[in-house]
Amino acid sequence: MSNVSDYKADDQTDGKIDFVKIEQSEKFQRLMNDRKKFIVPLTIFFLVFYFLLPVLTSYTTFLNTPVIGDISWVWIFAFAQFVMTWVLCTIYVKKAAFFDRLTDEIIDEQINNKGGNS
Repeated sequence: MSNVSDYKADDQTDGKIDFVKIEQSEKFQRLMNDRKKFIVPLTIFFLVFYFLLPVLTSYTTFLNTPVIGDISWVWIFAFAQFVMTWVLCTIYVKKAAFFDRLTDEIIDEQINNKGGNS
């Protein structure tokens, strides 16, 4: 993976990457919109799931109900939070790699066009 600091001044005729042009490009706007559509729901889900345990244990007795022997729902919910964290982390890392590739394509396109229209 490359990033902006990997590109040398020689990569463009004027020695600069036109970040304003990149930001205004349709590809970049679509990338930012896709990132927002991915991150916002994932964050909301995480926060709701995470804070649901202390709220339910503080204000209800539902999670105190035994499921299997002495194991109650609170233990299952708490364990599910660990699973949820690992799953969301894995999903995020894979999706972030995809977004990184799109970002590299946008920057490469800018460099290959020597600052021309993207």
